[in-house]
Amino acid sequence: MLTQIFQVTTIKLKCLRHCCNRKMDPCSRKASHIPEISLSLFPFLQEQQWKPSMYGSITPVCFPSPLIEKPIGKESMPQTPPFSAMFDSSGYNRNLYQSAEDSCGGLYYHDNNLLSGSLEALIQHLVPNVDYYPDRTYIFTFLLSSRLFMHPYELMAKVCHLCVEHQRLSDPDSDKNQMRKIAPKILQLLTEWTETFPYDFRDERMMRNLKDLAHRIASGEETYRKNVQQMMQCLIRKLAALSQYEEVLAKISSTSTDRLTVLKTKPQSIQRDIITVCNDPYTLAQQLTHIELERLNYIGPEEFVQAFVQKGPLDNDKSCYSERKKTRNLEAYVEWFNRLSYLVATEICMPVKKKHRARMIEYFIDVARECFNIGNFNSLMAIISGMNMSPVSRLKKTWAKVKTAKFDILEHQMDPSSNFYNYRTALRGAAQRSLTAHSSREKIVIPFFSLLIKDIYFLNEGCANRLPNGHVNFEKFWELAKQVSEFMTWKQVECPFERDRKILQYLITVPVFSEDALYLASYESEGPENHIEKDRWKSLRWVSFFSLLHKSERNWLYLKKPTCVL
Repeated sequence: MLTQIFQVTTIKLKCLRHCCNRKMDPCSRKASHIPEISLSLFPFLQEQQWKPSMYGSITPVCFPSPLIEKPIGKESMPQTPPFSAMFDSSGYNRNLYQSAEDSCGGLYYHDNNLLSGSLEALIQHLVPNVDYYPDRTYIFTFLLSSRLFMHPYELMAKVCHLCVEHQRLSDPDSDKNQMRKIAPKILQLLTEWTETFPYDFRDERMMRNLKDLAHRIASGEETYRKNVQQMMQCLIRKLAALSQYEEVLAKISSTSTDRLTVLKTKPQSIQRDIITVCNDPYTLAQQLTHIELERLNYIGPEEFVQAFVQKGPLDNDKSCYSERKKTRNLEAYVEWFNRLSYLVATEICMPVKKKHRARMIEYFIDVARECFNIGNFNSLMAIISGMNMSPVSRLKKTWAKVKTAKFDILEHQMDPSSNFYNYRTALRGAAQRSLTAHSSREKIVIPFFSLLIKDIYFLNEGCANRLPNGHVNFEKFWELAKQVSEFMTWKQVECPFERDRKILQYLITVPVFSEDALYLASYESEGPENHIEKDRWKSLRWVSFFSLLHKSERNWLYLKKPTCVL
């Protein structure tokens, strides 16, 4: 699944690299020296040194010190630290709860860092006992990566078995003092699992095992019953919100189709464009940030890993949720990037008059700049990608009327050369600003998502899951967890901007052109200039026009560009 997404991403990155490196026609945009955009918004870049990691991404030499937890006592339970505090500069935190038994029980350490181990030993290392509770970084890393080796419901079954077997929760004659010591720790582990990976519990087998173990814990003191009830209610709310979100996504396409029926009876409504809906670039950038953060929030960390899972006999089990559902939210976010790119290109190619097209280009340049200042790099890149599409970039007469200095600076910041060095520098600045933020607005960091996927893809492909001795390569999974934990921190930021339903509705539901439809509109605006373009235009005109569009676009383009129809 992720391989398919990565292939699409690679194509887009190659196209962007081509656009950034292409030789500009003297009559269009000039390829002059491009100054680097001011990073005055990110003064903290000078306060910290950074180094490239072994996988190409940039990491700080010194991360904030991990949260040092006190030993687990009878009355106090540790709290999960923020994701940003989980990992040190080596890519993982030191395991603060290593015991002598673990060192000689199938786990291999170096300088007190867990590097590898057998799968069974790693599972046992996850389960707490009277004198031990696993480190938070270990819980997150193992729950994230274990699905490469087994289904989550299988891991939950093993965890439940170990809890019952080792702590004798099923024995009514067990020491109550022992129960008081171990029950809160098991409950804490279950709480962390349900809070961080709630989508695992869409599987009925997961929920059944959870309820069984929770019932055993709740059968003790009243405090445990209240905590179990609170945990279950929180989980149910999250799953209900996810189902509602997925239903909304499913309705978006049908809403666009229904809207076209109304537009057909009111052709004047077709004349609306993004500027008539929102003439302020900063406001549009804010609304784009709303969409980005909302969709980011519904992506589970496990989706990055589940996309790596190879199909096997277990995948034929119909009782487990489908492969599509495992990465649905991740794919929906990638689709949003593509939609925004095509929306930008559609809005530019639609106007009949050259000055209106030039105005639209300058408008999106301002929107892109505001996205950069906010820290919304995904929308920024989507806008740049849309403006660099061939049907848009070929409009030389239109571009001649555009002041492109600001756009050239933005392109320079997102230049793919040197592994997106300029972008990664800006991203580091935004991330550092988020750590020292004094307001909700300064906390926003929305990465260029396709590049994040590419980094994780190469991390997974570049390192084996198992070592030659059969041990799980846990050093790889520390690095994987570090990258995903950064994403988890960013996606939890609440958008501080006021929502505008009219603008959001337009961005999400307005029909957009397909690639061929964009070419047709572009040729109608500025005719073909060479034999290749003329041949393409002729072939497109002879093809049935309606077959060139997505179902939700047909009436709109027919009414807007009737001269294209033969």
